[in-house]
Amino acid sequence: MKLNRNVVAFTGGGTAGHIYPGLAVADELKDIAGKKSELRIIWIGCSKGMDKKIVENAFGPAGKKTAACFYGIPSGKLRRYFSWQNFSDMFRIIAGYFKAKKILRKEKPCMLFSKGGFVSVPPCLAAKHLGIPVFTHECDFTLGLANRLNFKSADKMFVSYEETKKRLSQKEQKKVIVTGNPVRPVFYDTKPERGLKFLGIDENHKKPVLLILGGSSGARQINQLVTENLEWLCKNFIVVHQSGLLNNDDNLEKQLHKKYKENYKAYQFIYEQMPDVVSCADVILSRAGANSIWEAAVLYKPMVLIPLCGSGTRGDQVDNARFFEEKKAALVLVGDDACSQKLIDSLSVMLTKKSRDSFSKNIKEMVGERNSAKIIAGELYDVINN
Repeated sequence: MKLNRNVVAFTGGGTAGHIYPGLAVADELKDIAGKKSELRIIWIGCSKGMDKKIVENAFGPAGKKTAACFYGIPSGKLRRYFSWQNFSDMFRIIAGYFKAKKILRKEKPCMLFSKGGFVSVPPCLAAKHLGIPVFTHECDFTLGLANRLNFKSADKMFVSYEETKKRLSQKEQKKVIVTGNPVRPVFYDTKPERGLKFLGIDENHKKPVLLILGGSSGARQINQLVTENLEWLCKNFIVVHQSGLLNNDDNLEKQLHKKYKENYKAYQFIYEQMPDVVSCADVILSRAGANSIWEAAVLYKPMVLIPLCGSGTRGDQVDNARFFEEKKAALVLVGDDACSQKLIDSLSVMLTKKSRDSFSKNIKEMVGERNSAKIIAGELYDVINN
C-alpha cells in the first residue's frame, strides 16, 4: 500500500487526558509544516463519549472543509482484573481493529501517532499490519497496559521521564526517546494578570493564591478535605476551588463564598481561562494525573499532590507524584497521610515565598524550558520528509 505523505493519523481517547496532549502535538506539527502545507490530520477515537466533541472543537466541525477529520471506532476497556465486561468488550476491540484497518486503508496515512488509552490499541495494531509506521507516547512515569501493547507495534516510543526509559530492557531502550509530556500550546502563552482579572483578584493581593483542582467526582477526597479546612485555608490563602459538583449541592459554594468573601472563589469548572488561572496561582493542590501536573510544571508552579490510589487504579498517579516528590518539586499526601493535619502541614510550608521559589527552581531544573509537543512534532516531521 502506497502511503500518502500529506496525511498523518492520530489516535487516543477514552479520557481528555489521552486527547489534549495529542492535539498539542498535532498543532505543533501543523505549525512546523507551515500554512501552505497540504498536511491533513485524521483522528481515530472512541465512537462514544467525549472524543469526537473535543477533537472537533479543536479541528473544526464535521462536514466543513478543514485540514482534519475525526473517525469513531468501537472500543472496549482493557482490564487487568476479572470482569464479565471483558468478554463483551473483547468483541468491541475486535470490531475496532477492523474499523480502524478500513479507515487506514482508505486514508493511507504516512504514520500513526498514538497518545494511549484503550481506544488506541486496535488502530496501532492495524497500522502495523498495514505497514504504516507507528509512534506512541507514554505520559505517566510507568507504562500503562495500552502502551505496553502499543509498544509492540511501535517504531518509536516517546516517554516523559528519563527514569521511565531506564526501566526498560536495553533492546527496548533503543526504540525510546525522552521528550517530556506534551502540553497544550496555550500554556506557553499565559498571562498571570489575565488569570487574576478572570478570578476578580486584585493584582496587589497580599495572600498567596491557592488553586485547588477538584474535578467532577474522582477528587471527592480533595473536595472534602477543602471544606473541612476551609477556615484555615481562607485565613492563609486566596482559595480558588475548581470543585466539580461539590457535594452535589449547588448552593453550598454560594454559602461558602458568602462566609469567606473574597478569600474563597469556587467554580465547578474552568475552561479556556485555565492556563491563565494556573499562571497566576502561587500554589496548586491537585491529583497527580500526568497532564495536570505537567501543565503546572511547565509554569514552574509549586504543588501539593494527593494522588488517586487504591484498588480502582493501577497506581500511576502515585508513581507520578513520588517522582516529583523525589525531585523536591512537590509535596505528596498518599493514603492515610491525606488527612487534614498533613494537608495543613504541607500547605504551611508553601506560605513563604522563599519556600515556593525553592520548589519552582527544582521544577524548572527537572522540566527545563523544552516544549515537548514541539520536540515530538519535529521527530514526526522528520519522518514525513525522509
